[in-house]
Amino acid sequence: MNSQSRLHSCGTTVLRIVVGVIFVMHGWQKLSWGFAHVAEFLGSVHVPVPAVAAVLLTLVELLGGIALIVGVLVRYVAALLAIDMLVAITLVHFKHGFFISNGGLEFPLLLLAANINLILSGAGSISVSSLRKKTTSGTATEP
Repeated sequence: MNSQSRLHSCGTTVLRIVVGVIFVMHGWQKLSWGFAHVAEFLGSVHVPVPAVAAVLLTLVELLGGIALIVGVLVRYVAALLAIDMLVAITLVHFKHGFFISNGGLEFPLLLLAANINLILSGAGSISVSSLRKKTTSGTATEP
């Protein structure tokens, strides 16, 4: 791997961890509110079956964020989180315009783009997935 590839991979790792932390915090916040409160909000923006959606949304954000931080199943998790952001943009943020100060789509759009990047790029250099690849290819070194 050349130095340009290593830098790209390290940059992807930083992005993955930061996005993971953001989603863990949002998932934890929803868990702290309780599923009933989250379901009430989701119902107010016309999400179908809000009680089920509240549980799924909370778990996707919390567990998906953890998966991103450790770097496991990154492309799949990023796809779920990208869908999460598309729904949030469509149902909540778009009508408030662009800027986050007005509740707009600026921040969820950034998270959508970051997740699309992770779908396309993968986990980066420092992840459980990359360690598993090295071990299964026989290139892992013994301590």
